[in-house]
Amino acid sequence: MVMFDRVEAFCRPASVPEALRLLQRGKGKARIVAGGTDVVVAGADDLRILIDITRAGLNYIRPRAGGVAIGATTTLAEIEESELLGKAAGGILCRAAATCGSVSIRNLATVGGNLANASPAADMATPLLVLDASAVVAEARGRRKVSLADYLAGVSAGRFAQAILVELVFPLPRGGQHCGWSFQKLGRTVVDIALISVAAGVQLDSHGRVKQARIAMGAVAPTAVRMPAAEGRMEGRTADAALIAEAAAEVERAVQPISDVRASAEYRREMSAVLTARALRECVEAAGGSL
Repeated sequence: MVMFDRVEAFCRPASVPEALRLLQRGKGKARIVAGGTDVVVAGADDLRILIDITRAGLNYIRPRAGGVAIGATTTLAEIEESELLGKAAGGILCRAAATCGSVSIRNLATVGGNLANASPAADMATPLLVLDASAVVAEARGRRKVSLADYLAGVSAGRFAQAILVELVFPLPRGGQHCGWSFQKLGRTVVDIALISVAAGVQLDSHGRVKQARIAMGAVAPTAVRMPAAEGRMEGRTADAALIAEAAAEVERAVQPISDVRASAEYRREMSAVLTARALRECVEAAGGSL
């Protein structure tokens, strides 16, 4: 565990512009924190300034223009318990948040912190990807909105080092009773990070055909990713067991997992198909399909 013995300043700005100024003055030696559950583990030898943004007005879950906005310092416990999010897309965000570590961790960890280092195993990334979420980032020249996929890729490439993630926004899905959603996670224990995670959404027409399919995978690539080939393979076809097996096999071919201390690449690849099939079955059944 990092003891932060080289940290020289701990700042708690009251606004995002103030936090940005502190970040820029840090010249690469400052770090944004909220719950702190990631920075304590990661740390950095050249870290000198910690900037706590929990008082910068970014803790909220609000309806907005046909969708929902979630402030970056909203805790995972607040997402898990949100009545508004419980009614959106079958409560997929609430279900994903409930898998993020222990109760103590969820009371501290924030949705922004879960995404801001673009971990491929970030539990909130896959459900937000299937919801077509966007990230709002604050930079010196102002705020801008980018797709969550572009944000995650940008973080990995170092393009947001001087930016602050301030908000996640997503449109409320349409489809009502003909839509189903699922979040599946495999970890070594119930409080561990994901070896594999899958989020999925399926919309059926009145004849049981797939109008739209969404599949996102975690811990199988450098960042959490959508599976467009598998999604496209499903659309327009009858949602049955054979189609689900076909889509799961497509995911297994597409993923690019690595071997590490938690699992081998071979195991992750095989379990990608298993969890995808499980997620799609849950989606189809919730959407009123017959398997």
